[in-house]
Amino acid sequence: VQLQASGGGLVRAGGSLRLSCAASGNIFSKWVMGWYRQAPGKQRELVSLLGSDGSLTYGDSVKGRFTISGDNAKNTVYLQMNSLESDDTAVYYCRLQNYGRTWSSNPEGYWGQGTLVTVSS
Repeated sequence: VQLQASGGGLVRAGGSLRLSCAASGNIFSKWVMGWYRQAPGKQRELVSLLGSDGSLTYGDSVKGRFTISGDNAKNTVYLQMNSLESDDTAVYYCRLQNYGRTWSSNPEGYWGQGTLVTVSS
């Protein structure tokens, strides 16, 4: 499995960006896919996740500003980021957890390469 992330860049505070992450390879029927981020000097944190069952998860700091969506036909998830703030500056990493046929199985975890988002104030 490979994850290809794109869409990062430089934006002014209050602006918007959309990240994409395309998965290729053996994607199981049950999966969770989404984004984490890591700012300089900080730990990696959850941004948002989308499950194959339609479940959604958002980190507290992005609720109401970021929206995750997916295109199953393209094995791609998108992260629409609005009202960006300087604290959103980070490297954003795509994450896939490949569960298999049941949610009780141990997932295979994959990380994509990071994409840098810089928000200028």
